[in-house]
Amino acid sequence: MAVSLSSSAAEQWHQSIASSGDARGVRGRPDWTDFLYFVVLAAGAAYALIVHSASMDGYEKAILCAVVPALVWLGWLWRPLRTLSVGAGLIALLAIWLYSTGGGLSNGDIERADSVFLLKYLLSSQSAILWMCALFILGTVMYWIGFASNTAAWIGSGLTWAAVYAGTIGLLVRWREGHLLGPDIGHIPVSNLYEVFVLLALITALFYLYYERRYNTRALGGFVLLVISTLVIFLLWYSFTRDAHQIQPLVPALKSWWMKLHVPANFIGYGTFSLAAMVGFAYLVKENSETRSWKKLAPLFILGAILCAEPMLFGSRQVSTTWMLYFGISCLLVGAILAFRGPIGRKLPSLEVLDDIMYRAIAVGFAFFTVATILGALWAADAWGTYWQWDPKETWALIVWLNYAAWLHMRLLKGLRGTVAAYWALVGVLITSFAFLGVNMFLSGLHSYGEL
Repeated sequence: MAVSLSSSAAEQWHQSIASSGDARGVRGRPDWTDFLYFVVLAAGAAYALIVHSASMDGYEKAILCAVVPALVWLGWLWRPLRTLSVGAGLIALLAIWLYSTGGGLSNGDIERADSVFLLKYLLSSQSAILWMCALFILGTVMYWIGFASNTAAWIGSGLTWAAVYAGTIGLLVRWREGHLLGPDIGHIPVSNLYEVFVLLALITALFYLYYERRYNTRALGGFVLLVISTLVIFLLWYSFTRDAHQIQPLVPALKSWWMKLHVPANFIGYGTFSLAAMVGFAYLVKENSETRSWKKLAPLFILGAILCAEPMLFGSRQVSTTWMLYFGISCLLVGAILAFRGPIGRKLPSLEVLDDIMYRAIAVGFAFFTVATILGALWAADAWGTYWQWDPKETWALIVWLNYAAWLHMRLLKGLRGTVAAYWALVGVLITSFAFLGVNMFLSGLHSYGEL
């Protein structure tokens, strides 16, 4: 079965929101608050350029200057992003000041993380990231309770926002902590699997929160937070079994300003593809909410079980009790969602809206993943003297790109909608997760510095 989504379906949804007095879908014209936001960001960038100029090359200075108008534009598109950047930035500055030994923000002692109360329990990078993990798990629980209680859904949304703030603060403070460890250790915190797990969780959550507000629905939160909770569990396992939260110097291949562009763009793609997959899962649950035939649900359960098995396969070369337990609980959750598909499906947005969110997420992700692939080729030429070497990571990045290019081609030119598109989005995240982790686990190549 395929749902034919007319071009006016989403427009009717947004018109209904606007008619109810909710302007969440209307950006409006820039006002004085946008100008003030620009002044604050420009002042911060100017301070960084003056105080830390010696630590940055020309490319990094250009990136810093370009970030200011980019954030102002994004803040205009979505106002909560302004609050996040200012709020998280101020709290991160407080943490940096707490690290200070009396000589201002430029000096500090990393050992204060164990002696200053706020740093030890709240604002050091590890503390903030652990709070992020706890809040995401609590948010997941509250979103699912939200199918029976609107209040719980509101709490789930608030907990998710709190987790995003905690994770953002954690990454910003971690950046500073690296420099406190030594002048050759500090780097932007997107250089290893621990840091990009945090980044991926934040990006996925932020895009979900955007669509939650735009479409005025919290019913999707439980679905999207499931994949974020998986990232959190993997992050905690990776941190405590491999001591991965320790800040290490960059390997030579990563000492490049290209990393500051390539990695964030890449993980915006990963995050939106993950979001689209979970929306596709929700679509299939709603579509089958009235069916009584488990035979029709069998393909969805099997695909869900395969997705649940992936962390177990990537988590260790030898299957551990931890991941066997994770696999069992996850399969039970998938089965429970399908068993209660009726009441869950009635709470979800319409099939047309779900299809529209899935399309928008994949379109955004594909655009950023394309940019990331191009940037990666330029980085490879700068580091290794050639744009493309058919390294396993490069090959699987191409497979991911071709998969979503085909999805968009079939939608835009052939009218692909509904069931097939949703199943394809779920299969797509299988391919994407192998490109992200499976290559590091089972294959070797020029990107072997990212091995688990």
